[in-house]
Amino acid sequence: MFCPTHEHFSRRSLLKGLFATTAGGALMNWGSLFASPARADEVAKNQKRCILLWMNGGASQFETFDMKVGTATGGPFRPISTNVPGTQVCELLPRMAQQMDKLCVIRSMRTSQIDHPQGIHLMHTAYSETANVRFPEFGAVIAKYLGRDGAALPNFIKIGSNGDSGSGFLGPRFQPFNMGHDGRLPTFAQSPLNPEVEARRNGLRQFVEDTYAAKHAVETAKMHRAAYDSARRLQSALATFKIDEQWQKYEPLYGDSLFGRNCLLARQLVEAGVPFVEIGHSGYDTHADNFTGHKGLLAPMEQGWAALLTDLQERGLLQDTLVVWMGEIGRTPNINNRAGRDHYVRAWSTALAGCGVKGGLVYGQTDEEGRDVTDGKVTEGDFFATIYQALGIDPLTEHYAGSRPIPIAPFGSNVVQDLLV
Repeated sequence: MFCPTHEHFSRRSLLKGLFATTAGGALMNWGSLFASPARADEVAKNQKRCILLWMNGGASQFETFDMKVGTATGGPFRPISTNVPGTQVCELLPRMAQQMDKLCVIRSMRTSQIDHPQGIHLMHTAYSETANVRFPEFGAVIAKYLGRDGAALPNFIKIGSNGDSGSGFLGPRFQPFNMGHDGRLPTFAQSPLNPEVEARRNGLRQFVEDTYAAKHAVETAKMHRAAYDSARRLQSALATFKIDEQWQKYEPLYGDSLFGRNCLLARQLVEAGVPFVEIGHSGYDTHADNFTGHKGLLAPMEQGWAALLTDLQERGLLQDTLVVWMGEIGRTPNINNRAGRDHYVRAWSTALAGCGVKGGLVYGQTDEEGRDVTDGKVTEGDFFATIYQALGIDPLTEHYAGSRPIPIAPFGSNVVQDLLV
């Protein structure tokens, strides 16, 4: 159906007016939001939530949780004991060794996409990219089923992450609210206008939209209006993103690093009621100098990770918060001529903690040199089905892209029940 010429102008003017304001710049925050601190506190006590620690580039399983000491693939580092008798991890993870009783390590991942863009998409959505379907990230799925409407904090927050699939066919309502690697709010998140001026401007905008909506039921206009309302509600919750005043107290625990600060911020956000937060940590694509690279990368990462688990547990939040540690790929058993490890997806490691996951568990096995899974293979579909099950979301739930049913975990996926209490 074609629109009359006069409608072209009014629609264009409306969109231009919305995007021209500074507050309108926050329209990318389409997610559901928490309405008040009291409501957030109530939700935080009763809902499940998820924090994803994303190791961009793909951390090496050999330098973390699946060491092959004494073999050609083993590398130079030594294993250390953990607080779970008989279980060892790499010496680069001394703090996580003391958190092993909270951790479920999966050593038997086998996934289907070996390069970064495709792997990042796969390990954020459970699906390989296709030309005709935009699959949603699992953060968007969690926002849909565990989020709350009409609130002041986004349901899906990404801090310095490299995933870019967004909400896919779930629509803009569940799009992530993106923050930088420094954990700071984007410049458009807070309006610089005098509150009285902003209120008058908002009143004018509402008048124009009401007048237009009375004659034209346009879904795009409704979405823009919902986004603008979300941006305005966010102004009442901006203090939740501030950790500077607390940092002096928590720095010894989390470590003096951006990743440590972002872990503290994630804890503060989920405690305030946000159901999904992703934190990115980059640099793991170690085709060269793998061992030097991991030695530098793992120290701040594992301190922040260990602190996050400790902090969540001490606050009574870990039992309802699933902490996921993963990247998009693993690293090769073979060490190349640049002292590096290349991409590998035939046998690699991820880890889970909290929210009904069995602590102190190492699941699955690889062969002597870490080249293949010998027991307990876990595919991307199985992994996500297990995540959804732990969070109380039925992994058989289906959405529709047009007339096509698409389950949140691919058809044929199985929940790995041995990982769950």
